[in-house]
Amino acid sequence: MSEPKTPTPIPAGDTYKGWVFKWTNYIKGYQRRWFVLSNGLLSYYRTQAEMGHTCRGTINLATATIAVDDACNFVISNGGAQTYHLKASCEVERQRWITALELAKAKAARMQAESDDSGDDFSLSSPPAPPGQGGGTQNSEVQSTLRTLGSKVEDLSTCNDLISKHGSALQRSLSELDSLRLTGEAGDKIRQVTERATLFRITSNAMINACQDFLALAQAHSKRWQKALQAEREQRVRLEETLEQLAKQHNNLERAFRGAAQANTAADSKGSAGPGKGEASDEDDDNEFFDAMEEAPEFITVPADPQFHKRSSSNISGFNSEMCPDDQSLNEEPLTINPESPSQELVPMKKRRNRIPDKPNYSLNLWSIMKNCIGKELSKIPMPVNFNEPISMLQRLSEDLEYHELLDKAAKCQSSLEQLCYVAAFSVSSYSTTVHRTGKPFNPLLGETYELDRRRESGYRSLCEQVSHHPPAAAHHVISERGWTLRQEITVASKFRGKYLSIMPLGTIHAIFEKGNNHYTWKKVTTTVHNIIVGKLWIDQSGEIDVVNHTTGDHCHLKFAPYSYFSRDVARKVTGVVADKDGKAHYVLSGTWDEKMEFSRVMQSSRGGENGTEGKQKTVYQTLKAREVWRRNPLPEGAEAMYFFTDLALTLNEPEEGVAPTDSRRRPDQRMMEDGRWDEANSEKQRLEEKQRSVRREREREAASQRTPSQSEEGAPHDNYKAQWFERCEDPTTGEQVHIYKGGYWEAKERGSWEPCPDIF
Repeated sequence: MSEPKTPTPIPAGDTYKGWVFKWTNYIKGYQRRWFVLSNGLLSYYRTQAEMGHTCRGTINLATATIAVDDACNFVISNGGAQTYHLKASCEVERQRWITALELAKAKAARMQAESDDSGDDFSLSSPPAPPGQGGGTQNSEVQSTLRTLGSKVEDLSTCNDLISKHGSALQRSLSELDSLRLTGEAGDKIRQVTERATLFRITSNAMINACQDFLALAQAHSKRWQKALQAEREQRVRLEETLEQLAKQHNNLERAFRGAAQANTAADSKGSAGPGKGEASDEDDDNEFFDAMEEAPEFITVPADPQFHKRSSSNISGFNSEMCPDDQSLNEEPLTINPESPSQELVPMKKRRNRIPDKPNYSLNLWSIMKNCIGKELSKIPMPVNFNEPISMLQRLSEDLEYHELLDKAAKCQSSLEQLCYVAAFSVSSYSTTVHRTGKPFNPLLGETYELDRRRESGYRSLCEQVSHHPPAAAHHVISERGWTLRQEITVASKFRGKYLSIMPLGTIHAIFEKGNNHYTWKKVTTTVHNIIVGKLWIDQSGEIDVVNHTTGDHCHLKFAPYSYFSRDVARKVTGVVADKDGKAHYVLSGTWDEKMEFSRVMQSSRGGENGTEGKQKTVYQTLKAREVWRRNPLPEGAEAMYFFTDLALTLNEPEEGVAPTDSRRRPDQRMMEDGRWDEANSEKQRLEEKQRSVRREREREAASQRTPSQSEEGAPHDNYKAQWFERCEDPTTGEQVHIYKGGYWEAKERGSWEPCPDIF
């Protein structure tokens, strides 16, 4: 019974398909498989039916080698990882495959080279057309056609090489035939010459087809390009005519506006005899009326009526008595050292560093690490230092004090409502340092501490301690000689969502002022890091903050608008309203969390304006001129090479004498990373983490041994760890279980006695 004839391979554009015998093993030998050559990839299947669901193997021809064994056999290999030993049914079929494979390999190598080094040239030479015009589509179409034509030219060049090669072989065969005598070998040689002539014909036909494709493409697109060019010229003429008309209309409107303004000025001078001398002070620059902010989703602000202010300037909600008397001097007044500490003036001010070693340029495949971490807690993902910045989370918390002068100014305010404006601005200012900071801080080790003593420069000193590891929690306590105390315990919950990373700080921040005993609390908003896998990393803040004065009942509601591509509002926008315990609005705040915040006094409020969400009417606030309450400090020179650190952040990890042995400045892996020794830092980081795990396991064994038989495993503590400088208790204000500073750290520093501190490094 004769074997069925193998079908001839089917060319389909850039795709080539057919049956080829593939070597499997010494038992089964060569087995027939269905091979598909497409887009520079050679794939094979057991049957044609498997093409839709099961591919048995694929080789990328861009990096592969193609070799011929004998008349029907050929080998394809990509360097050792994959090697296909193939056999065609005859030499003619083998040569068809060799020709198709060499063409596909040349095209794949050319496309790979273009993707490596032609992207930037294309973006510079052909900038995209403005939105709303068709130039971008036409430009991309022309570029695509040019690339196709170029590809066809390359095909012609490859075919030319193949024709030369096969022509030479044919010539050699003919020469050998001429030199032969008429013997028994003549028949074999004649068959060989015939086959080579057939191969030459196949290659020639391939070149002819490529030439025909090239000519057809050129003819098809030539007329379209001419029409497109003519349309561009006509559109340009129309745009020039429209621009000329707009310029004329603008000129006419400008003249009409000047005439109307002059007429209104004349009418005002006739209708009023002029204000009396006693009213002249009402028209000075300090009492101008402006919009406090642009339209926000919850409310609208408009300039207050000057006549309304004149009639009742002394009776409006007691604002004159509530204004901070030295408010105008707060922006210029230098905050000096506490006079009760004269000894500090004799000590020269320490010069802080203003540079750190530049960030090394290490490349790392983020997806290879993050693909197995989707949905997990960030604190449980083993991350190399390549994604960190050389400060710990404790130092990052201390960096909230970058704009401590806002609390200094708040401590001087006579009005609790205006004081609330400064506290709200302080709550926003802590996010300004995150706009370019895409690096992850080091997770502190359990028991790690960080002190920031700035009494001589700024009048405060701060202490942080890592009080829990799972979940990670840090306690922070700041006391200032200028009349305020700040404390917080922050637990960070984070989730990796594939495209972005969400960081949700949990915990309450407390600010207590000695003057008036005002006690404020608020929470942090959600931080989102976008483009984790592909694209440039960028950070957004979104959510709402309620700053509450528990002493007076005043409150401020701040809203951080999430970034939206379709929004008309300014990016990173923050809006808020300061109201008293009765809900009456007194101040409106507006700005951005990365640049500045302003506040303005509300003179009158009413319902009206456009309909808000769910059919509710927005509140319209009539406000005075907005005043700037906070502005971001500029970054130091060369900050992009120093992790975008601020002036304060550059000093946070500066070595200091006398700090506790558990201080973050003494952490070796963090210090190695700052010095640029990242490989050593990764090894040291693994050592510290393993040491922490062994200590935790020892504590758990000790807790288990102390467990009484009556205690269940669920009810008994798994770890008997207690913080060194903070004590866990119930917060009297919020009722939460928190860690509050119990004292003793600064006294231990003065004595130089650090015996109770654990050995964590």
